[in-house]
Amino acid sequence: MKVAVLSGDGIGPEVTRQGVKVLEALAREGLAIEMETALIGGCAYDAGGHPLPEATLALARAADAILFGAEGGFEYETLPRGLRPGDALLTLRQELDLFANFRPIVSVPALIEASTLKREVVEGLDLMILRELTSDIYFASPRGIERDGRGERVGVNTMRYTESEIRRIAHVAFATARGRRHKVCSVDKANVLETMELWREVMTDVGRDYPDVELTHLYVDAAAMSLVRYPKQFDVIVTANLFGDILSDEASMLVGSIGMLPSASIGAGRRGLFEPVHGCAPDIAGQDVANPLASILSVALMLRHSFRRPDLAVRVEDAVARTLADGYRTADIVTPGTQRIGTEAMGDCVVARLMA
Repeated sequence: MKVAVLSGDGIGPEVTRQGVKVLEALAREGLAIEMETALIGGCAYDAGGHPLPEATLALARAADAILFGAEGGFEYETLPRGLRPGDALLTLRQELDLFANFRPIVSVPALIEASTLKREVVEGLDLMILRELTSDIYFASPRGIERDGRGERVGVNTMRYTESEIRRIAHVAFATARGRRHKVCSVDKANVLETMELWREVMTDVGRDYPDVELTHLYVDAAAMSLVRYPKQFDVIVTANLFGDILSDEASMLVGSIGMLPSASIGAGRRGLFEPVHGCAPDIAGQDVANPLASILSVALMLRHSFRRPDLAVRVEDAVARTLADGYRTADIVTPGTQRIGTEAMGDCVVARLMA
């Protein structure tokens, strides 16, 4: 298996290095893997004037899996569209047609006190947010900032979905639910947006092919409320690109920190892009304080989806759980009675338990 390692910017290199440690440890046990690194995001722009160099895109296309870190930085926010670090990730997702983004929200017993919600709300939580990733307002045209007839500036973005785009993410949602608790909640805004009216119609139609899976619908505002009121009612939440981006970040607080959330972006085959949900956090970059567990858990998703080695994925997830159970914490999840350690030390703790 060939893995492209694209660490990116900010805390990306620090947390990705811990995920690589896990893969290297498994390689010493015999896991057949080749890793190659490349620049992406702001560091790629600094080096060559573009956030997604042709060599990086070629490496990603040739890889069986991609381990991604983070992209961005304050200094790049005024660059033209197409040259900003975030544009590189959007292009990569679209070029590889990685349309299904899995974001597992799982409560770890040792981190119950790190959540700002009551124990009875989050204890035992296990849900999947499935975000459509290659369409919607992030990609559709027309878009931009222009002036109207009176000379006033107008910002334009377009929410757009084709029936086939909705249909394929719907099938992924129902198939995923069949391997879980057989419940799908489709989140939309069909009462206001025609795009979402089509979304609901197609989801309902596809649901007829899965009579063993319960389908419900929620408007996105109600879903946001329900996520913090009674999150354990959900099994698989499937939603559009924009709504999924927002809801999954909200859901990170259920498990204590956005530094705990991994993700897997999958297309039609085994190839996927695996990344922590958090951003580049330039304010803490290089300080050895970032939480690497989302990156390490993204490696577990890589082992499960691309390598088809659920046994190794479970080992990595267990190693993370045991590290937390032993009281080790990074700054974002530290609670009274636990031991605060840095990014590198957290990676070492997980590898030690993985190999024990």
